[in-house]
Amino acid sequence: MTFWLFLAQFATLAVLLGLCYRPLGDYMAHTYTTTKDLRIERGFYRLIGVKSGSDQSWQAYLRSVLAFSVVGVFIVYLLQRLQEWLPYSLGLPNVPSGLAFNTAISFVTNTNWQSYSPELTLGYTVQFAGLAVQNFVSAAVGIAVAVALVRGFALRRSGTIGNFWVDLTRGTTRILLPMSIIAAIVLMAGGVIQNLNPVEAVHTIAGGIQNLPGGPVASQEAIKELGTNGGGFFNANSAHPFENPTQWTNLFEIFLLLLIPFALPRTFGKLVGDNRQGYAILAAMSVLFVASLVGLTLFELHGAGTATQLAGGAMEGKETRFGILGSTLFGTSSTLTSTGAVNSMHDSFTALGGMMPMINMMLGEVAPGGVGAGLYGILIMAIVAVFLAGLMIGRTPEYLGKKIGAREIKLASLYFLTTPTLVLAGTALSFAIPAISHDVQHTSMWNPGQHGFSEVLYAFTSAANNNGSAFAGLTANTPWLNSALGAAMFLGRFLPIVFVLALAGSLAAQDRVPVTAGTLPTHRPQFVGLLVGTILLVSALTYFPMLALGPLAEGLH
Repeated sequence: MTFWLFLAQFATLAVLLGLCYRPLGDYMAHTYTTTKDLRIERGFYRLIGVKSGSDQSWQAYLRSVLAFSVVGVFIVYLLQRLQEWLPYSLGLPNVPSGLAFNTAISFVTNTNWQSYSPELTLGYTVQFAGLAVQNFVSAAVGIAVAVALVRGFALRRSGTIGNFWVDLTRGTTRILLPMSIIAAIVLMAGGVIQNLNPVEAVHTIAGGIQNLPGGPVASQEAIKELGTNGGGFFNANSAHPFENPTQWTNLFEIFLLLLIPFALPRTFGKLVGDNRQGYAILAAMSVLFVASLVGLTLFELHGAGTATQLAGGAMEGKETRFGILGSTLFGTSSTLTSTGAVNSMHDSFTALGGMMPMINMMLGEVAPGGVGAGLYGILIMAIVAVFLAGLMIGRTPEYLGKKIGAREIKLASLYFLTTPTLVLAGTALSFAIPAISHDVQHTSMWNPGQHGFSEVLYAFTSAANNNGSAFAGLTANTPWLNSALGAAMFLGRFLPIVFVLALAGSLAAQDRVPVTAGTLPTHRPQFVGLLVGTILLVSALTYFPMLALGPLAEGLH
């Protein structure tokens, strides 16, 4: 029965994503290529002084991304610091400066790491005017950067890669906003709450009093999943019945967080004029996704221990209405898409099961990855793959008619070295500096030994990869972790974007080289295998020693 239920859930999800792949991918390609502006868009362009027909160099595009994001950090920080004077504050005080800084960085970088309990910390105005707005625009930034890189492959001898302000606006108004409205309506029909009610005290059956919060949850839940953001309105995130009431809403939320990332390869294929390239990228993403899902599910179903086996699997930390299968499917999807939402507590997974979400993030979240970020991440890996293939056959590597030279491979190398550096350095410093180590081990870590080490490693992996999920056994609201994780989130988001846009500019300036007998076909199964192997090899060599100290040591103990 368990096996068939697993197949039914997975098949339903696959069919829904397959039905949306072509129409949504084509629509997004049209969104970023049409020369027609909507009336509301023209008004916004006049307001900010932008000409929609004027393209930017990669340097100007980058400056726009950074300027917009820095302003976003300031606004979200200010809203939190002024919370008690805002309407619908629910009587909550201003957020402390360290936590406000961490949260502002978190939501602007599309990480949505939460070192706080939302219903006890943030009022409705901060939730919908600060956090929900960033859920839209940070996701739109990710798509814009991905589209800019794809333009680099598609353009010839061009000094520009598009206009950031146009890409940002279209991604928000034409893709994320209308889809979120539809998704929010579906979620409300499924029982997700949507109101501005104050906290209500109710009498329980046991005779006690429980305070039940309200809030505009469905609207934030929709964009939280669609934008691969992940920040929950409640502390329990998508395990909370007000956010995720039933099995079918659980499957629908998984569908939402996979929808755009899995459709973007179609957009990529349309923009470069070869749909087969999109199918190759999709195939690589799908292979990694299925392998991860099967691994996590097997680890959780066959967890060691008599109590676990009598319960039919590792049910600790999981909602009974979702069970192991609904939890592993959600956990795999959220950590492979940089979403960070959880419907079960990863800290309660088996040792090897808890390793799988960590590996999902360490792969670079490219299967299918975050909105936009997954596509540009796997395209960087594709560049590395064709470079390796070129070395093996002794010719200059090419990808989509563009030569991959020293400049391109240096930028690609800097891209995939950034995140591991942040993860490994942050984890090492947390234990190497005596004062910090004492605080981490005695204040933040709830579990000693290898599991406690895994909690810290998971936190920096999640922050640097802009995922936002947590092992939930770590108290991160401390001066060190607020600052260190905030820095990891910011650098982990924007340093890779610098390299991606520089690479887009370098590719756009090139002309296309003709296809010859020696050109590596990048739309065939051989290339898919090469790409998957490259992703696994780079991650294994980088992270294996750290995994051996944490979840592997705990699981094999």
